[in-house]
Amino acid sequence: MSSVTITQENVASVLANDQWVKVAGIDVDGVLRGKVISIKKFLSIVKSGFGFCSVIFGWDLHDKTYVKELAISNQQNGYRDLLAIVDLTSFRRIPWESSGGNEGQDRMPFFLVYFTDSLTNDPIAPCPRSLLKTVSDKLKADTEINALPYSGFELEFFQYKEDHDSLQTKGGIDLKPLTPGMFGYSLLRLGKNVPYQEDMLKTCTDLDIGLEGWHTETGPGVFETAIGYCPADRIADKATLFKFVAKTVGAKYGIVPSFMAKPKQGLPGNSGHIHVSLLSNDEHKTNLFARAEPDPNPEWEDLRHLSDLGRHFLAGVLEGMPYIMPLFAPTINSYKRLVENFWAPVTVSWGLEHRIASIRLISAPLAEPKSTRFEIRTPGADVIPHYAIAAIFAMGMRGIKNKTKLTIPPMGTSSPDQFERLPRNLRAATEKFMAPDSLAREVFGDGFVDHYGATRLHEVQEWDEAVTNWEVQRYIEIV
Repeated sequence: MSSVTITQENVASVLANDQWVKVAGIDVDGVLRGKVISIKKFLSIVKSGFGFCSVIFGWDLHDKTYVKELAISNQQNGYRDLLAIVDLTSFRRIPWESSGGNEGQDRMPFFLVYFTDSLTNDPIAPCPRSLLKTVSDKLKADTEINALPYSGFELEFFQYKEDHDSLQTKGGIDLKPLTPGMFGYSLLRLGKNVPYQEDMLKTCTDLDIGLEGWHTETGPGVFETAIGYCPADRIADKATLFKFVAKTVGAKYGIVPSFMAKPKQGLPGNSGHIHVSLLSNDEHKTNLFARAEPDPNPEWEDLRHLSDLGRHFLAGVLEGMPYIMPLFAPTINSYKRLVENFWAPVTVSWGLEHRIASIRLISAPLAEPKSTRFEIRTPGADVIPHYAIAAIFAMGMRGIKNKTKLTIPPMGTSSPDQFERLPRNLRAATEKFMAPDSLAREVFGDGFVDHYGATRLHEVQEWDEAVTNWEVQRYIEIV
C-alpha cells in the first residue's frame, strides 16, 4: 500500500493531481472486477459508496449467468446494483497506468471495495473481502481469544511463451513453457528472461505486495513466490493482486502465467500454501501458538512446543477440513492436483515439518517460537485467498471456542491408510459443503453456503456437459 495514510479528511488533497481513479472488487472466483472513474465522481462517492452491478455475483468467470439464479442477482430483482464501499486503507498506485495528472506524479490511484446490499447496507454474504473481515473482526472482538490473525502465502505458477491470441488459437494445448525441463531452485533459469523478472519484482514492490522470496520450482517454466507475513485480510488482498500483476506484466513480455492447479497431466501441480498464526492483540503481539515451556508429557512428540490454544485451533481446522474443501479447491481442475504421489496432500492429516500432510506444523525445536505456525498445504494456486483464509481461521476459532480435542495422530508416526481421504472431485466436495449438517453452515451461515455452493454446482454442470479433447481422442475413431 501507499506510504501515505489516506482518510476521508485528506483524500481530496492526496489525489489533487489526479484526473482518474481505478476501483475494483473481488468476485466469487477471486477475479478482480472494476472500472476507472473520474476524480470528481470518486470524491462524490468516497463516503457513501457507489452503485456496482450485482451481475458480477450472478455469473461465472466467463460471464455466463448461473444455471440456477441466485438470491443476490437475478432477473426478478433486475440485476439491481450493489453498493460498493471504498476501502481507503487499500490505497495504492498502479505503476503502469496513468491517472492523467502531472508528469512524474500521474500513476493511477487504486482502491479495493467491499460489496454491501444497497437496500440494507449489510455486507453481502459472498463478498470475499467482507467474509474475511467478518472472521478477523470476530477473532479480535472475542474476549476469550482476543487475537490478531496473521498469514503468509506461497504461490506456484506455470509460465508460457504465449499471448492471449495464441492461447485461443491453440485451445490451451501444446503451449511453450518459458523454460524447459524440471529445474527447481535453479540459478541458471533465474538468469533467463531477466527484464521480465526485474519488472515483476519492481512492480510488486511498488504495489506493496511484499514479496520475500522468488525462485524456480520443479516443472517447465514454473516459478514460486512467497508473500511475507502480515494481517490476514491484507495477505489475501496481496495474493489476489499478485496474480493481477503477473498476468499484466507477463503480457508485456509475451508471457502468460497460469495459476491453474494442474495445467498438465503427469507434472506436479501449482500449490497455494497458506501459513497462519494468531498473535496477541496487544503491543507485544506474542505468538499464541508457541508454548511458553515445552510440554514434558505430550500425547505425541510433535506437540511438545505447541500451545493448548494452538492444539484446539489445529483440531478445529482438521475437523472442518472435509466441509470446506470447495474453499480450498474451487475448480474442477483443483482435484486433478490432489492425487497421490505428487506432493499434494489428500487426507485429513497433520505433522511436524511434514510436507505430505495437509497441515504442516512449524514450531520449535526446528523454528523460533515466534515463528510457530501452521502451513495449510491443501489449496492449489487457483484458490480464492479471502475464502480459504476465512475458512481456516473460522474453523480454528471454532476449535478454540469448543476446546476441540486433537484426536488425529501426526502423519509421521502413523500409517497413511488410517487418515480420512478428502473429497476426490468438486461435486463431492460441494455436496458435503452444502449438507444440512455441514460445519461450513455453522461457521458461515446459510446465505454464504447456499450462494457459493450453487456457483460450484454450476461449474460441475459446465464440466458434465463439456466434450473434452480426451474423449475425442479416445473415442472418435474406435467406438
